[in-house]
This record gives sequence, structure tokens and C-alpha cells, in this order.
Amino acid sequence: MEEVQENTRMQAENEVEKQQKEIQERLGRIRHKLLVMSGKGGVGKSSVAAYLAVILARRGYRVGLMDVDLHGPSIPRLIGLEGGIQPAEDQDKVRPVSAMPNLEVISIESLMGDAKDVATIWRGPMKIGIIKQFISDIEWSPLDYLVLDSPPGTGDEPLTVAQTIPDAHALIVTTPQEISLADIRKSIHFCRQVHMEVLGLVENMSGLTCPHCGRTIDLFKAHGAEAVAEKAGLRVLATLPLEPELVKQGDVGDTSFLDNAELPVTRELESMADEVLKQTGEATTGAPQGG
Repeated sequence: MEEVQENTRMQAENEVEKQQKEIQERLGRIRHKLLVMSGKGGVGKSSVAAYLAVILARRGYRVGLMDVDLHGPSIPRLIGLEGGIQPAEDQDKVRPVSAMPNLEVISIESLMGDAKDVATIWRGPMKIGIIKQFISDIEWSPLDYLVLDSPPGTGDEPLTVAQTIPDAHALIVTTPQEISLADIRKSIHFCRQVHMEVLGLVENMSGLTCPHCGRTIDLFKAHGAEAVAEKAGLRVLATLPLEPELVKQGDVGDTSFLDNAELPVTRELESMADEVLKQTGEATTGAPQGG
């Protein structure tokens, strides 16, 4: 009996060691890793992650988009992703879903087939294992950027990313009102505790342009992220206004609003991508610099 237990223990240790080597190999082929996180839900974090990935891919960067919001995956619906994962050449691996040229996506929703509305009821160890498998068991192409959409808060998912991808940088999304800003301070503290560099803050829902008079209405106050960033020694990467067109197209997975430079939110999203490129040492125009 003791011999069986010892063999089982050694086999488990070997599997863990093998997975860790595969994770390191995969991460070694990805130049920049960006964790998009928030202190609370409902601030538009997934939208920021999705549209940042799309914009970078449209500019010619090779991008992976990993949805680690396992209980509330929304990335596939935001970008109109169709189809599921496919077997890779290595039969133990699978390929991510190709969303568009230069953009590969993995989400738990892509694995669920017709059961997309079924609740994912998992405890911490299961979630930790899935996130690691999203790296080790997915045959990602060599990437310039891996954008990870994390659930709100500072729980298992962002902690697993921080421990598994030690060179990841964080983008923290908030809305301007104090109830959201109080939670973003916790996110900043989390990043500093786990030694994750914060690339910057993104203030979402920052004003609504009245369609009748053209004036800006600050529905959720204004400039809250700016005050927090200044106090924390961080930068604000973008202030994204409320845009009904984005809401409408997001519901049907249409990203064509990004072609409309007349929309203030499109201009701000493009500026946000510029800031991300600058902060990660890439050119904002022209072809990607690395190989």
C-alpha cells in the first residue's frame, strides 16, 4: 500500500514538473503579458481587454486574448467569436480560436459548446488548474502581447496569474465614482504585494455626451482615476466616455465601431493602445519591433 502511495505521489510530482516546464516554454514565446483587472464588477473591464486586443491585432501585433473570468466569461460575445478550439499537432494540446488575423482567443465559453448558459461552479483549486492549463495545454503562436481578462477583485484568478506569470503588467479599470475607486485602491495594493508592475489606470464611463446639446454629463462624477493615480504615482492611460453605440455593438459582438474615428470612445481606445505600446517599449506606428 505504501509503495502504491509513493508511486502515486511521484507521478503527481512529475506531472506538476512537466506542466511547469511547458508553462515556462509557452511564456518564453510571449513578449508582453498584460493583466486587465478591476476592483469591482460592472466597470467595463472585459470591454477594455477585448478592444485593446483587437486594436493591437489590427495594428499588426500578434496578440493572444485569454479570458480567465471563469464564472462570467464575456470575451467571446464581445468580439463575436464563433467556433471552438481545434486539436493541435501535439494530440495532448489544442489550438486557440482564431478571431481575426493576428488574434488568438481562449475562453472557458469556447470549451462549453452549446452549454454556454450553464453556471461554472468551481472552487479555487479547479480554477487555478484551468488557468495553468490555458497556458500549458494551449498551442499559442509566438505572440507580441498576451492580454488576460481577469474577474473583478483580488482572488484566485489574478493571484494565479501573478504567481504563474511573474513578468505580467496590470491595467486596472475603474469608473469615476468613489465606490469604484475604493476598490481600485485595493487592486493597486494587491499588485504591489505580489510585485506586479501597474502599467496604468483606465477610467471608463467617464462622461456622456448629450445627443441634443453636445454637453458632457458626468453621470458617475469625473476625474476620479486621475486623483487616485496621482496619489499612487501611476498614470491614467485613458478616460473612456459612455458611448451608446459601443453598448449596442458589444451586445452583438460587432467591433466595427472601431473604424469610426468620429466616436470619442474610439479615439480614446486608440490612445489607450498608444500608451500601452509606449509603456511596453513598442512603436505606436509601423510594424512590431520584436521577433
